[in-house]
Amino acid sequence: MTTARRTIPTIRHRTVDVDGVGVAYRESGPADGPVLLLLHGFPTASHQFARLMDALGGTPYRLIAPDYPGFGRTETPAGFTYTFDRLADIVEGFTEALGLDRFALYVFDFGAPVGLRLATRRPERVTGLIVQNGNAYEEGLSGAAREFAGLRREVPGNEERVRGLFTLEGTRFQYETGVADPDLLSPDSWTLDLHHLGLPGRADAQADLAFDYASNFAHYPVWQGWLRSARIPVLVVWGAGDPFFTPAGAKAYLRDAPDAEVHIFEGAGHFALETHLPQIAPLIEDFLSGQGEQGSGVRSRTESVTVPQNRLADAPSRE
Repeated sequence: MTTARRTIPTIRHRTVDVDGVGVAYRESGPADGPVLLLLHGFPTASHQFARLMDALGGTPYRLIAPDYPGFGRTETPAGFTYTFDRLADIVEGFTEALGLDRFALYVFDFGAPVGLRLATRRPERVTGLIVQNGNAYEEGLSGAAREFAGLRREVPGNEERVRGLFTLEGTRFQYETGVADPDLLSPDSWTLDLHHLGLPGRADAQADLAFDYASNFAHYPVWQGWLRSARIPVLVVWGAGDPFFTPAGAKAYLRDAPDAEVHIFEGAGHFALETHLPQIAPLIEDFLSGQGEQGSGVRSRTESVTVPQNRLADAPSRE
């Protein structure tokens, strides 16, 4: 009896210099394949995509996942300024260093403000957009997220509150909140995150970015305008239990990309790939191959049962 074999990709781990920043990245797939650029969130790095890259083995896509300055294995020179504008500068330079003139974007958490900056700077390069718990609309921000983004460094006690996220408790909170089955979470994820957070200068870099996060809000109208004009395929996958970015943020994409596919997963939290990769990876593969479902709508999914529902009526109306 012959058993079908799943293609297991070869993943290469490389580094490229971008304006003095040694950008570490992982890559799989054919060198001449269409590119999916995977942009990670906080406090993790490109290792968050390791299982997804395995799951998408055998597809014709070239998958590329860089570590930002201040994250993972990327090394920055002394005096580097940690802002979202600068992260976008480095990722833009990274795409140019690798000769990536056309690519689809996968953006998660911090990856949304980084990737959407890149998209509005280089709109001709972006062929499609996958969003996973990455906000571009104010209505998707939870009360806790709004409060955190409103913290000002000069106010006594705020620095300590921000740095509380860089601890074991703060990191596990981000992984575990809203997750129905914690056994699906690998402790290796936050253990590796904590290793990188503990490297020299990393806590300072992350604090700078945390206090700069509010700068992203002024860009929301620009990013929304790009979505309206770009008319590219959009896939949104979202963990419903995210303590920072609520499902309203997922549905909001339908306002400016009315043909987007939106899938909201009950029982998943901020790091939805950690618990719902078996459900999300096929959606990504279908999306990339152009065989995904057509038309607008929001689908609500649990970890074991798929319940299709057209909830377009519940999506925010166009203003």
